[in-house]
Parts: sequence; C-alpha cells; structure tokens
Amino acid sequence: MNVLFLMTDQHRVDTLGCYGNPTVATPHLDRLAASGTRFDRFYTPTAICTPARASLLTGQAPFRHRLLANQERNVGYLEDLSDDVFTFPAALAERGYQLGLVGKWHGGTERNAASYGFAGPDLPGWHNPVDHPDYLAYLAERGLPGYRISEPIRGTTPNGNPGNLLAARLHQPVEATFEHYLATRAIEMLERFAADGRPFYLATHFFGPHLPYLLPDAYYDRYDPDRVPLPPSVAETFEGKPPVQRNYSAHWTFDTLPTEVSRKLIAVYWGYVTLIDEQIGRILTRMDELGLADETSVFFTADHGEFTGAHRLHDKGPAMYEDIYRIPGILRVPGGPPQTRNELVSLTDCTATILELAGADPTPATDSRSLLPLARGEHPDWPGELLAEFHGHHFPYPQRMILDDRYKLVVNPESVNELYDLHADPHELTNRYEDPELRAERRRLVRRLYDLLRERGDNFYHWMTPMYDIGELDHDPTLSAFEPEGPAAP
Repeated sequence: MNVLFLMTDQHRVDTLGCYGNPTVATPHLDRLAASGTRFDRFYTPTAICTPARASLLTGQAPFRHRLLANQERNVGYLEDLSDDVFTFPAALAERGYQLGLVGKWHGGTERNAASYGFAGPDLPGWHNPVDHPDYLAYLAERGLPGYRISEPIRGTTPNGNPGNLLAARLHQPVEATFEHYLATRAIEMLERFAADGRPFYLATHFFGPHLPYLLPDAYYDRYDPDRVPLPPSVAETFEGKPPVQRNYSAHWTFDTLPTEVSRKLIAVYWGYVTLIDEQIGRILTRMDELGLADETSVFFTADHGEFTGAHRLHDKGPAMYEDIYRIPGILRVPGGPPQTRNELVSLTDCTATILELAGADPTPATDSRSLLPLARGEHPDWPGELLAEFHGHHFPYPQRMILDDRYKLVVNPESVNELYDLHADPHELTNRYEDPELRAERRRLVRRLYDLLRERGDNFYHWMTPMYDIGELDHDPTLSAFEPEGPAAP
C-alpha cells in the first residue's frame, strides 16, 4: 500500500468545512474527509513542532524520544534524536519503499530528512525558507517574481518594542508562493515514484498556516473581517489560571491590537487555509490522474493547532487548551467506509498505522496504536482517555494532561492545576480544579494520570506522589532502601 501523508503546521481544526466551519473554503480536504474517516477527537502529543514531529517519526511520546523543544528556542534539551531510536522510515526502507518528504522537516539540527532516508529538497527552519536555492531556481525557471511583503501587522511587547510579525501582504502571484512550489515539487516526486512502480511513502509538509500569515491579495483579502467572529474564549480573564498564560498573552501582544486587527488576523489565517487546501487539491488530483487512488492511503493532519486570539493568545505555548491540542485528522484507506469516529486518537497513532499499511511490525512504535481497525469501520476496544505533555518553549515548563470523554486535567507543578468540564465549558474559561462539586472527578483523573505515567515510565509521576491525592501507594516513592521492613539489624 502506498502512503501519501499531507501535513500542515499550526492548523486549527475549526477552519475546515468538514469540521463545521461554514465560511472557509476547503473543498479538497472536505472531499477527502467525505470519502474516508474523519477523526473528531484527534490530538497532538505535544503542541510544539519538533517534539510532535519526532513523535510521528518514532511512534514514541516526547518524554521517551527526548527531543523536547524547537531548536530556535531550545534551552538545553536534546536537538536531535539518538542514533538508536526506532523510526518508521527505516522499517519502510527495509521493505523496499521509496521515501520522499517535500516541505517542513524541523526535526533536528544535525540530522535532516535525508538522514532518515527521505528524498527531497532540504528545507530547514520553522517557516517558509524563501531564500532557499531550490525555491529561487523554481521562480527563475518560470519567470516568477521573488518574495516581497508590505503592511506588516505587529503588536507591542511589554518593554515597548515591536512584537513578532503576525501577518503581511505578499506581493507574488499564487504560482510563486512557497505553498505552490511545495505542491509542484511533491507532484514531480509523485510522478517519479509512480513511474518506478515500487510502493512509496510520500510526505508533503506545508510550513503554514503557521504565523506569520504572508499571502497574496486574493487570499489576504478573501474573507471579510467584519464577518469573522472572535473566539468565545477572547473573554479570558486568566482568573484561577496559571500566571504564565497571562505572561504569554503579553508576549504575543494581544491586548495591544485593536479588535478590528484581531478580526483581520483571523480572516487572513482563513485565507492561508484556503490557499493550502488548493495546493493539496493539486496533489490529490494528480494522484487520481496517475491511477494511484485505489492503492494509496491518504492521511491529512497537522503537528498542532494555533490560538489566533483564543484565550487572548497567539501561536502556541504552555497552555493545554483544545485550540492547540485538538487537530484535524483524516485518513482514507482504499475500501474503507466514509465515516466519522469519536475515539480519542493521536498524531502518534499515525506511526503504527503507516507501519501496518506497509506490512511492517508496528511494535517498535511504543506509544502508537494503529488506526486501521477504526478506518475500516471496526469497533475494537479503545482507550477511554488520552495523554499529552509539554516541556517548554522559551523556557522549561513541564506539563501533563489527561483527557477523557468529558473532562480534562492539566498538572502544572510550578503553579495551579487545571480541570475543565468540556461539555459545560467547551471554551475552557473556568478552571474547576478546586470546585468541590468536581472533587470526585478530580481525584479520579489525578489517580488515573498517575497510574498511566507510571505504566509508561514517565518520571513526572514522582512529583505527583507527595503533592496530590493519589490514594494508597503500592511502592516506595523515596527510591531508597534506607528503611527496610522487619526487625532492625543487630
């Protein structure tokens, strides 16, 4: 079975028509969802690029593969996977697969995609590398103009300096955009792989719709800001929340931007989603023209979400809200029924799925579970909860999260913990960790998280042992033998 893996970066699930957005035009992804499985509760293992991508590559949770931060803000963590870590492309190569990756890598500093066997241009960095020689050659061959922007949107940081660039108008036709370039290179590789005849794994990783949103006029102005609703959680007060969230809001300058600018940013973000959808449509159309649809499984997902003003935040960070942890997840397997699934599944589960599609052993993908039974319409036993973790971005900041059908618990060791009732409070505005009405749910989730962390071997549980109500202990939390039971030695 061939595998076509389509991935975006920092993509809100609520920007897609197939996930209920009535305004944003995403016909190609909507059509993919209508012909396959749309996972309604699909999550990232961690809402930050490099660790999430490393989890996809290895099938391991971040605490296990230990690549915990993006290079650009790394504060002492590993910057590359260890040489002995299992990765799925090695298993596919052993089975004769052609391997290709076009687009964002962001999976380490010394080791690039080619280090893991992928063909394709080496495109480093976190955002479109518009000075890359291959992209410049693409423009020159077609007589297309180079990159130029105007009308930058920035807020003001707490010290009075200009904030990060959030959006700008791009002075290029769509054919010259980096997104069009990526789709073109992916189509060229798809054609080469098809001509070869061997099975293939081809990934196309778009750098967007990650901010800054840099778009040509047709997409920059595609959606009317006056018709764009602000996220309900813009009402965030941070009362009863970890103080770091207020700090991040200041860092991302939300309160320094007028409301009309916040609406414009969302409108431009939507335009970015439409631009990428059109490029994905080009790839899917060419796959069909090459007669590959009946022998190719297609994934679409993202590494994590984006705030775009939700909770008065932008980008992502140390706040485990649905906006950045719940992501789109679509899988079309030939012969599988069109359906929507509500199981709690993860980006990490893609790894075992890819291995099973290739006829390889999924066991080494330690924290991954194949989605194929779900995509085939089966009803296997499936875990009723999901774990996620975070380790910091601008500074170390460890968090763990457990999510079930209704409740979400977040443990913040340096601050207050969080508990949200997603049925009563889907926008996560009210932290109910100290609410006596939810004492039983809190105790249940704390203990369940504790047990699952111990089972995994995630040593975060050691902090929880003395600090929270985890019930009776069945082990020595001191990790010592200083107090043996029985008679004292003579």
